[in-house]
Amino acid sequence: MRIATFNVNGVNGRLERLVEWLEETKPNVACLQELKAPDEKFPAKAIEQAGYGAIWNGQQRWNGVAILARGCEPVETRRGLPGDPSDDQARYLEAAVNGVLIGCLYLPNGNPQPGPKFDYKLRWFERLIDHAAELLKAKCPVVLAGDYNVIPTDFDVYKPERWLDDALMQPEPRAAYARLLEQGWTDAIRHLHPAEAVYTFWDYWRNAWARNAGLRIDHLLLSPDAAPRLVAADVDREVRGREGASDHAPTWVELEDG
Repeated sequence: MRIATFNVNGVNGRLERLVEWLEETKPNVACLQELKAPDEKFPAKAIEQAGYGAIWNGQQRWNGVAILARGCEPVETRRGLPGDPSDDQARYLEAAVNGVLIGCLYLPNGNPQPGPKFDYKLRWFERLIDHAAELLKAKCPVVLAGDYNVIPTDFDVYKPERWLDDALMQPEPRAAYARLLEQGWTDAIRHLHPAEAVYTFWDYWRNAWARNAGLRIDHLLLSPDAAPRLVAADVDREVRGREGASDHAPTWVELEDG
């Protein structure tokens, strides 16, 4: 079972690239972030024609998340994180697919920091940590996949010194990510590639893609009931190099059938 996460950076503007990738790699589940589209503008028909059922939580501008499942319909279990009824940003969606619970998340960027956006990022992270702890109590395979907007360590960025003032590299979100892992979650990419510089994002600026000046901010975390089934994890880097590509590349895990 292949489960992927992909920040598409605008689902309609990059629909051709998205469908192309779906047809080439055929993930069983694809978690999408940064749809930049309200619910009524989500390209459900094109996704269906590609062979996928879908649920989505859309929003204009920078937010929006979706879960696609090949050959079936995801069974929605949650829309939005608990803990703040006033939060209307479309950043979390959860569904059951073929016996695995999938959480698709788009953690706030937090820039500029310090400031209200960074404070919101930290509050949202705390809510994610609380909800993740509840998910572990279910004792079933869970995958938390998405754009975490966190560079976990200096090893996960091409030149750390260039990102020292960025919200993605501040001590607080890094510590929150570490606390999440301490609950018992497995960072799939780092688990299988402990000594390899793996990146999932390359900025459009400063020729970052051509120089491989990347970051690792898209993560798939596996619960203790999912981690033993992990057989592969990687990044579809070549997708980033195509014309009209997102600045993120699809990142994925493969789990043995349960």
